[in-house]
Amino acid sequence: MLPGLISVIIAFSILGSAITGVTLNNFFVASNNLQTQQALNMAEAGINYYQWHLDINATNYTDGTTNYAKNPTLGYGPYVHNYVGANGRVEGTYTLYIKPPVNNSTIVQVTSIGQVLNSSIKQTVQAQIGVPSFASYGVVSDSALWFGATETADGPVDSNQGIRMDGPNTSTVSSANSSYVPSTSLGGNGTSPEPGVWCSTTVTTPVNCNTRSKADWVYPVPTVNFNEISSSLCNMKQEAFSEDSLTAPLDNSPHVCSQTPKSLTAAYLPARKGSYSPTEGYLIQLNPDNTYNLYDVNGQNDAQSNYQTALSLTAISSNIPIPSKGVIFAEANVWVLSNPDFNGNVSIAAGRLTASNSNHYANIEIAGPLVYGTKNGSDTIGLIAQNSVIIAPYAPPPPSDSSFTFEVDAALLAENGNVWFPDVYQSYPWYCTTGWVGPNQKFLFYGSVGTRQTWTWTWLDGSNQCGNAAYYSPESSYISGILNNTTQYDYNLKYNPPPDFPLTSGYSVLSWRQILLRP
Repeated sequence: MLPGLISVIIAFSILGSAITGVTLNNFFVASNNLQTQQALNMAEAGINYYQWHLDINATNYTDGTTNYAKNPTLGYGPYVHNYVGANGRVEGTYTLYIKPPVNNSTIVQVTSIGQVLNSSIKQTVQAQIGVPSFASYGVVSDSALWFGATETADGPVDSNQGIRMDGPNTSTVSSANSSYVPSTSLGGNGTSPEPGVWCSTTVTTPVNCNTRSKADWVYPVPTVNFNEISSSLCNMKQEAFSEDSLTAPLDNSPHVCSQTPKSLTAAYLPARKGSYSPTEGYLIQLNPDNTYNLYDVNGQNDAQSNYQTALSLTAISSNIPIPSKGVIFAEANVWVLSNPDFNGNVSIAAGRLTASNSNHYANIEIAGPLVYGTKNGSDTIGLIAQNSVIIAPYAPPPPSDSSFTFEVDAALLAENGNVWFPDVYQSYPWYCTTGWVGPNQKFLFYGSVGTRQTWTWTWLDGSNQCGNAAYYSPESSYISGILNNTTQYDYNLKYNPPPDFPLTSGYSVLSWRQILLRP
């Protein structure tokens, strides 16, 4: 019996050892899993902390210290913070590296490494923290929007009122209201409430309203604050002042926004002499070599066929380098086009910040093709108008040109007015503007649109002849503007807006990822 007993004892010993080993290993794995999750939580706490830090001090990338040590890949750091738990005791640390924005971006890269106290386990989180600009949207409006069945909403679309979305959409469509009453001109009947985002059940092509996915229709969402644009215009004016010794002393003036020097610099274009006129200002012609040509505009007859005949021009200077900060501020109306395209980054702002009469606010008019040299994010154009951004009626080729693609590449923003092709001439307000309805007469807009009021490239005028509007037989109506148009969002603008382009809110986490990284 002794050999048998010994065999049983050995078997139980082996089994006991195995059970003990498995149990200890399970405890080890469980402990590791717990510490791994704790380390990840600590790393996330570091991201949240630095988001708060940027809200307090938006341009500090060294954690409020004078430690400018820099990791070549991750930026400034390391900055080590204790992680204090709910019990008030230090449970670990998070270590931060901060990489400042590059070029025109508002995006800060924050890398946070969490580590539990008395443990070698680390978890790393990397986040892009930034302030969304108005260029973060394909179209954003303070008013209601209506996309027709043949109009595609490309990129994120948002309205502070509501949206009728009969056409296709490629990204989120959001509204600040859970419901609203759309007017008859914007797809409703003026009395019945509709959801914040909706479509007409009568629309079945090219997208069927009754069966389409509405998963990316979001409402209500926070309101986009168009009042932020006013302070942004003031900041851009300060940036322009700081670029030249003639205006730099005004940069620190306690009332900098109300200062109106007469000095003309590469970054600041002063108010025109005499009383305000909507047909006077400056023409900026953007060149391929990151320069611009500047003209005085002394008058406009917008019923003409091109900007050379429509505008009364006097040359001021040619091949002016774009200012180093990329901002041109005009205390007057501005007309702009490219010659023939533009390579560089520029924001052109037009604002008469001392004007008390809203009828005297500054406009920006696109006088001809406005085209980037490249569409990879390296070239940007921002147009920010105190009043409206207008496609001039003479900007496209004449209707006699049966085949063309007229293109505008820019981030457009109207603080108080519209972004549009006008329905009547400024020179003859009783006369409808030109219409293009040919299948090969096309308008391509590439960029983003932000507008306080209306946004449209075309107008339909019932069945009555009106000025230069073109008859469109399928609708038995007359059209002003270019019927065949495409509005395409420049997705590069989300992370690389034009210089100093107005922002919509405070800092937020734009992207987040866990990474295997051991600096």
